Amino acid sequence: METAYQNKSVIWDWLTTVDHKKIAILYLIGGTLFFMKAGVMAVLMRIQLMYPEQSLLSGQTYNELLTMHGTIMLFLAVTPLIFAFMNYIVPLQIGARDVAFPFLNALGFWIFFFGGLLLSLSWFLGGAPDAGWFAYTPLSTREYGSSGIDFYVLGLQVSGLGTLISGINFIVTIINMRAPGMTMMRLPLFCWTTLIVSILIVFAFTPLAAGLAMLMLDRLFGAQFFQVDAGGNVVLWQHIFWVFGHPEVYILVLPAFGIISEVVPAFSRKRLFGYTTMVFAVLLIAFLGFMVWVHHMFTVGLGPIANSVFALSSMAIAVPTGIKIFNWLFTMWGGKITFSTAMLCASSFVPTFVLGGITGVMVAMAPVDHLYHDTYFVVAHFHYIFIGGIILGLLAGLYYWYPKMFGHLLNETLGKWMFWLMYIGFHITFFVQHILGLIGMPRRYFTYMDGQGMNTYNFISTMGTFLMTAAVLLLIINIVYSARKGERVQSGDPWGARTLEWAVPSPVPEYNFAQVPQVRALDPWFYEKVHGDGRMKAAAPLDDIHMPNPSILPFMMAFGLFWWGLGMTMMPMEQPWLPPFIVIAAGAVLTFGAMTVRSVKEDHGHHIPKETVKNIEQGR
Repeated sequence: METAYQNKSVIWDWLTTVDHKKIAILYLIGGTLFFMKAGVMAVLMRIQLMYPEQSLLSGQTYNELLTMHGTIMLFLAVTPLIFAFMNYIVPLQIGARDVAFPFLNALGFWIFFFGGLLLSLSWFLGGAPDAGWFAYTPLSTREYGSSGIDFYVLGLQVSGLGTLISGINFIVTIINMRAPGMTMMRLPLFCWTTLIVSILIVFAFTPLAAGLAMLMLDRLFGAQFFQVDAGGNVVLWQHIFWVFGHPEVYILVLPAFGIISEVVPAFSRKRLFGYTTMVFAVLLIAFLGFMVWVHHMFTVGLGPIANSVFALSSMAIAVPTGIKIFNWLFTMWGGKITFSTAMLCASSFVPTFVLGGITGVMVAMAPVDHLYHDTYFVVAHFHYIFIGGIILGLLAGLYYWYPKMFGHLLNETLGKWMFWLMYIGFHITFFVQHILGLIGMPRRYFTYMDGQGMNTYNFISTMGTFLMTAAVLLLIINIVYSARKGERVQSGDPWGARTLEWAVPSPVPEYNFAQVPQVRALDPWFYEKVHGDGRMKAAAPLDDIHMPNPSILPFMMAFGLFWWGLGMTMMPMEQPWLPPFIVIAAGAVLTFGAMTVRSVKEDHGHHIPKETVKNIEQGR
């Protein structure tokens, strides 16, 4: 849709956009690039472990790949992919024209992106971080850790700030921007999981930011938080990290739960079974998620009482998770199921996540965890959660919402081939790692000896990785092919779905809704199709629509933070290519300068005239 406010330059348009839909696509592109980068690292590590005593990678390189793979997947790949769906879908599902703070939404993306770029520069400026994605002290202190740890600390500080900004934005959006009649107990499950996850982000990313600040002070300014010989405590870092780290698991998996709760009813032709219990199960999972972090530390030596308390709380979290599993099964029970690619991913999510949950209960038993803790059994467990759970959920959401986002369908034949390659390859890769763990293969080792019974299982695991790689390549081929020859969507609702985002055209107009809708029931779009005239009732007459103006300031603020962080990483370097304080000062001036311009410049947005809106709607 052309308006007088659009820029002629496509690049400038995307750099300055504050439209939640375009920012969602930016998150999608950025997250995919980081995902592919982390995937290449995983393939290299699996090739190294395909045969015993391989010499493809050195121990140092393997440690760097291991650290960057985990860090990128956790912070820079899965998180932005989830934010892509949140950004695009949540305002549509609640009947809003944008998020509460469009400027902050753009700022959150650019800060995330430049934080990830800062971390990635470590490969070219002295070596990547090598202390594991959890950066345990003292491995990550100045005495033992490489210069790459500085990029880890500063990159995650910058990127995490963007995530925190976005979390606050979504809380305000869902609380304040709902259409008339959209009560809290009429919110789609994906909106509920977005709200809860955003609250988790606020409470989980703040201790991480504090811990990273303490580690930065230790490394760059000689502080003593984690210096044992100066009275510091290395176990303190583990507590701080896992107070963030375990809620982070639910920050990533709860949106996948929300996606499954949207896809399963749509392709089962049934209302979601037990909506109210599903909502309370999400709330309970979030609450218990902050009470289980010590199960990552059972081998530290905190004592039997602490271990027992956290073992019980870790097992208790299986109860609300089980409620959700049964509700999805009961939703499918008796339904007229259509096994599209989205439904294949959603339905296969259930048994795969259950298997990951079962092994989670096993490692929640403190005495047993002493046997499993540093073995490949734990690697298999959390990959069943992250890939078998989260990635399958994201793939389901991608195939489900792709026509809404881009106006055409992905090819179903290619999609099903992708699914089976991914699903079979995943189980081949990680199921045998349970056996490797039980045999005793330690994790984080870059090689192993011949004749220990591990050769065959490692070879099988690597073969599965190749299948998963083929699945990702097939997905990329599908996206390119469908963009050229994919079936164009003739209506806003190609699936016969139930929620409000399907009531608007595909792709979605700039203003989302010509008139703010009046919500009259849970699953409002389905309700209007059955009990109304197939259109959403308007809550207000057609009028001029207020929209925010684009701005380059979010990009400039984030760009300034990037240079600020880069300057700080240069401080310990023996021969920096520029004096660090010049780089820091330049970044600070750019950041605070953009903030000052934002503060003093009045920007009241613009209005799309109702005549223009009327013409657009009639044309559609």
